[in-house]
Amino acid sequence: MSTKDEATEIARGRYNRIAPLYDLMEALIERSCYSKWRKLLWSKVEGAHILEVGVGTGKNFSYYPHDVEITAIDFSDRMLKRAKDSARKQGVKARLQQMDAQNLEFEDNTFDTVVASFVFCSVPDPIRGLTEIERVCKPGGKVVLLEHVRSANRILGWLMNLANPLVVRMIGANINRRTVDNVIKSGLVVEAVTNLRLGIFKLIEARKKTNMW
Repeated sequence: MSTKDEATEIARGRYNRIAPLYDLMEALIERSCYSKWRKLLWSKVEGAHILEVGVGTGKNFSYYPHDVEITAIDFSDRMLKRAKDSARKQGVKARLQQMDAQNLEFEDNTFDTVVASFVFCSVPDPIRGLTEIERVCKPGGKVVLLEHVRSANRILGWLMNLANPLVVRMIGANINRRTVDNVIKSGLVVEAVTNLRLGIFKLIEARKKTNMW
């Protein structure tokens, strides 16, 4: 097993471990902030074929648009089980699959929009995952990400770097990722970055280049 595969298995194990408590752990911030940001995130999608990467326990189900075909994936089998249970209870019609963002099992140029919320803080190789998203997105298609990132403030950024190893060990999320830079490195074209709070929470809108670009 390669080092990258080991990192993925470690991350999967962390999310499998916290899956039963995940919704409870984030209940307060979900009500106060995340819910309105998720609504904004899903208002940005385009087209009829949508991919959600990192569906988790299904927190975005309430915001799914109607009359579109949605595929949603997660690499954690226990998180995905909770998402499937939630989908049944809510009557959500989406194709739910276990899959690693770093190795998407879809053909090139498949989806009109790819969406993710608080995912690329956890993907072991974020550029690899974003490159996969770029690959499966149609030319001219959209990528919309809701993420927390490393603060540009020197002191706060330093504190986030300091705290990151402990946070990763506890909940699996890196709090010091430079996700906007990583999106650019993947080959996507960043169209807009909306600061949601403190320069840490951001909505990133990007697009796959067309063949004419």
